[in-house]
Amino acid sequence: MRKKVLYNRIIFIGVSIALQAAILILTIINFESLYIYFYTFSVLLSISVVIFIVNNKSNPAYKIAWIIPILLFPVFGGLFYLLFGGNRLSAKDRRNLRNSNIILKESFKEGFEEAPNNQSKYILGSSLYPPYKDTYSEYLPSGEVKFEKMVEELKKARKFIFLEYFIIQEGKMWDTVLNILAQKVKEGVDVRLIYDDFGCVTKLPYKYNKMIEALGIKCLVFNPLIPLLYVRLNNRDHRKILVIDGHTAFTGGINLADEYINEVERFGHWKDTAIMLKGPGVFSFTVMFLSMWNYLSNTFEDYKKYRCPEDYIPPFCQEPGYVQPYADSPLDNELVSENVYMNIINEAKKYVYITTPYLILDNEMMTALSLAAKKGVDVRIITPFIPDKPFIHAVSRAHYQTLIEAGVKIYEYVPGFIHAKTFVSDDTYGVVGTINLDYRSLYLHFECAAWLYKTSSLIQIRDDFALTLQKCHEISLADCRRSNIFTRIIQAFLRLFAPLM
Repeated sequence: MRKKVLYNRIIFIGVSIALQAAILILTIINFESLYIYFYTFSVLLSISVVIFIVNNKSNPAYKIAWIIPILLFPVFGGLFYLLFGGNRLSAKDRRNLRNSNIILKESFKEGFEEAPNNQSKYILGSSLYPPYKDTYSEYLPSGEVKFEKMVEELKKARKFIFLEYFIIQEGKMWDTVLNILAQKVKEGVDVRLIYDDFGCVTKLPYKYNKMIEALGIKCLVFNPLIPLLYVRLNNRDHRKILVIDGHTAFTGGINLADEYINEVERFGHWKDTAIMLKGPGVFSFTVMFLSMWNYLSNTFEDYKKYRCPEDYIPPFCQEPGYVQPYADSPLDNELVSENVYMNIINEAKKYVYITTPYLILDNEMMTALSLAAKKGVDVRIITPFIPDKPFIHAVSRAHYQTLIEAGVKIYEYVPGFIHAKTFVSDDTYGVVGTINLDYRSLYLHFECAAWLYKTSSLIQIRDDFALTLQKCHEISLADCRRSNIFTRIIQAFLRLFAPLM
């Protein structure tokens, strides 16, 4: 019954949006007596939109992907860009964003470390999240390990549990977590959940938040899907955050669904990763969650109440190095995620190892990776062998030849699908988070990650990369050149419009 309701909802939304688009087009076409005026207006609108796109701050590849269809279809192109292009903010959104930044700055005014280097300074200046010393970080090399750790930590909760996930699906993983959350509510623990409606539309029953609230868990849905043509469909909450009592946090690629722990098989063996933090650095993830909570609920509360307890001593409290959690928003015109990745690549002296499910790169990232390899840096990238989205995987493969010719080594994970999003360089820098190497993560989604500098967890990431490499097939130039002309044409076409996928 639930599946029937679920698919009825998806069909209803899809059909409603398609009908609106069709009615809009038919109405325009049937304005016969006014068509010449409407056509002139549409062409002028499209020209104006193209001029706006050329002069705005978005990525050149994103601009080209819009300009081509607008010029090919001037009657509808400009109108469709106004509906779906860009990230325009309402007055309410601008006010909320401004208030959120003021609260962030106030929350981080005291008790935090100076930035240890320019990379850290950039993160602090652009995202407002500071670096921390004496924060324990533990790399979790699989969904199974993360699941075991999070269950262990959830059972210890005494004050609050905050969860923010892109995908939740009923099954062993989520049902286990939900049972613990329901029990913790009975014990007086403040339990809150945020999930993305688009990420869960095929996973959860309609109005699932009401079912969650009936258990005493506070629940908010990010950007609920409605059957209307509107631009904000593009912006999704892709973050994965779990915070427990202010002293323990998790982030990474792992959502709360059974494929992430290989309880069900989708696209072969699912390889994913996460990181667990303990200590003062957890406060940044607490603030990320509460910022989103306040934004969605239109409330404000004192973040400082949820800081790591002063008497909490994390494991190995003399942990070396720095941890700097950070968030990225599509609404602030600052490409924090991409710039953090670029900084790591540009600073590398010996190696950069990357895992990503999607390799859909803009010119800047392609140039940075190619230049690093040409300088003698050992640049290696692991992508899936079995894709979850064949068209997207075709675009990823379209980038292989250029990178390999520059000296970058590309590997595909033979057992199945790799969903991990990790960077590690020179045993010195690293990132574990939710951020894919594609346009959606870098430009359109709310994302988060932990930046690591000289921590012991960097060695764990490097060693896991080496183990994963043993299960991979290296892509050669010969492999790239084996593609037939038809495949290359399709790849070239898809690559052109990759920013819109």
